[in-house]
Amino acid sequence: MDTRKDEKKLLRYTYLLCLVCFLNLAIMKQPFDKGAIIMALITCLLIGYSYFIIRKFFSDGDKYIFIFSSILSVIGLVMLYRLDTASAIKQVIWFAIGVTAFILIVVLLPDLKSFCKHRYIYMILTLIFIGMATFFGTEINGSKNWIVFGSYSFQPSEFGKLFLVAYLATALKDYKKFRSLIEPAFVVLICLAFMVLQKDLGSALIFFGISITMLYIATSQFKYIAACLVLFSAGCGFSYMLFDHVRIRFLIWRNPWPYANNKSYQVVQSMLSIASGGLTGTGLGLGHPEYVPVNTTDFIFAAICEELGIIMGFALIIIYFLLVYRCMRAAVYVEDEFSRLLAVGYSAMIASQVLVIIGGVINMIPLTGITLPLVSYGGSSLLITFISLGIIQKISEEGR
Repeated sequence: MDTRKDEKKLLRYTYLLCLVCFLNLAIMKQPFDKGAIIMALITCLLIGYSYFIIRKFFSDGDKYIFIFSSILSVIGLVMLYRLDTASAIKQVIWFAIGVTAFILIVVLLPDLKSFCKHRYIYMILTLIFIGMATFFGTEINGSKNWIVFGSYSFQPSEFGKLFLVAYLATALKDYKKFRSLIEPAFVVLICLAFMVLQKDLGSALIFFGISITMLYIATSQFKYIAACLVLFSAGCGFSYMLFDHVRIRFLIWRNPWPYANNKSYQVVQSMLSIASGGLTGTGLGLGHPEYVPVNTTDFIFAAICEELGIIMGFALIIIYFLLVYRCMRAAVYVEDEFSRLLAVGYSAMIASQVLVIIGGVINMIPLTGITLPLVSYGGSSLLITFISLGIIQKISEEGR
């Protein structure tokens, strides 16, 4: 199979998708919107140059990781430009920073095996970033998980995820007995407690998903997973009794319609938006996603389904599946246990985030406000995702 030929074909389709969608948005505005064409050209140039660098100087790794992430980023940029031009311009800048970080990690980072010695540094950084918002955070949309500096804000838990995966990889790589699991279990428990105190239930679910996935890969013991699920269920029950915020989310999930004008307004508008788009959508720029609150971040999936159809929603999920599959595939071929657990952890991070936010938007699980990776507006989320993918790309280079 000619891998390079297939990669280039998929890249051409990515360029075509980008150009056609932005051209559609440019034509719909009167007068003709040249800014949309400039956005398309900048995006294509960034993707093409990044692929050229990675393919030319590091030809052994799995290039589909970058290509699939680029497709998702293109869809996100197109939808953001449709919803809020200012946010799209900021996002393309963060996209440039993200792909630069991706390339620098692949080009400059030495053998990842040398990073397995810094276990307690990762642990300290994990606890600092995850606990930071508890003491210094600002409450936004019901969750105290933001640090605000003037006009700039970021979620420190996004950076905490990076270090948590690195810490767990160092802690679990030499697993032999149950005793070696006590310390990482205690660290994860502290992280989950911080997330509950910050009312950031989405991040709590993601941390739990990362932890049990890495635990199972490291130990192959299902009994540990079962015990974690029991303890997590008990923790959810305790949180339900202790916090009004959790009870409201559960109440909305069970039946959102009686509270459609207040508590469950976001979820109801999201479901109505998806339903109004139907199978094929209203057409890009022809729907009314403005009726859905926070449509550039938490509910961008609803906006995509309304204007591009449920078919596009399924396509988006399939692209995420392919991205996670290629990331997990890197873990199969690498021999070093630390690198393998890193690849598994970062793959689980992306997969958990997708499942949690899409599940919340369509009301399959209680809604938790997090971003859709690579698609939603959010600089710190985009940067952290590209850093994670860059590390996985580096691992795929080492495993060939």
